[in-house]
Amino acid sequence: MDTLGFYDGDPEGYFDATYNVDLSETRRRFLSHLPSGARILDLGCGSCRDAEAFMEAGFDVVPVDASEGMRRVVKDRLGMDVVPMRFDEIPYMNEFDGVWASASLLHVPSAELPSILGLVRRALKDGGVFFCSFKTGDYEGERDSRRYTDMTPGRLTSLLSSSGFSVIDVWQDADHRGTVWTNTISNAGSYARMPIRPS
Repeated sequence: MDTLGFYDGDPEGYFDATYNVDLSETRRRFLSHLPSGARILDLGCGSCRDAEAFMEAGFDVVPVDASEGMRRVVKDRLGMDVVPMRFDEIPYMNEFDGVWASASLLHVPSAELPSILGLVRRALKDGGVFFCSFKTGDYEGERDSRRYTDMTPGRLTSLLSSSGFSVIDVWQDADHRGTVWTNTISNAGSYARMPIRPS
C-alpha cells in the first residue's frame, strides 16, 4: 500500500475530481475564527482548491504537499508553487494564525497522529486555529489503494484535547458520494508546554 504513490500515479485525475468540490461553508466556519489577512498553513493541500480560495479572500497562505505529482499539476494549472513537505517534516514554530488540514491527516496511522499534532501545534501562534477532517468511523487500514485512519467525533475530540488543543467546534456532514465526515476546529494555547515526542 503506497498512499503517496496513489496521488503521484494520477494527479491530473485527482485534481479534476476534487478541485470543484464546494467546501465554502467549511472554509467560512474556519475563517470566522481568524483575523483579516491571517497567515494560514494548508497542510496536504492537494489540488490547492482551498489555498486558492483563501488567497483570493486576502489571506497569506503557505500550501504544502508531499506528492510531487500534485505539486506539478497545481503549478501547471494554477501557477501556484507548493512547498514539498511530509507531515513529519513540519519545521515551523509559532508562525501561523491557522492550520487547515482538510482530508489530509486521515492518511496518518493513529499511532503517529500525536507526534504530528505536536508539530501542528508548534507551528501555530498562541491562540492559533486548527481545522482538520476525517472520514467518520473506527476503521484503520487500506481502502481505495490508500491508508486511512477514520475518526468518530468523540475519538477525535479526545485526541486533540490530549495533544494540547481546545476543541471549539465539532460537526459532521456528508459529501456528494454520501461519505460522512467528522470536522473539528480547535484552538492552540501557549507552546510553552510539552516537548514533541519522536515518532
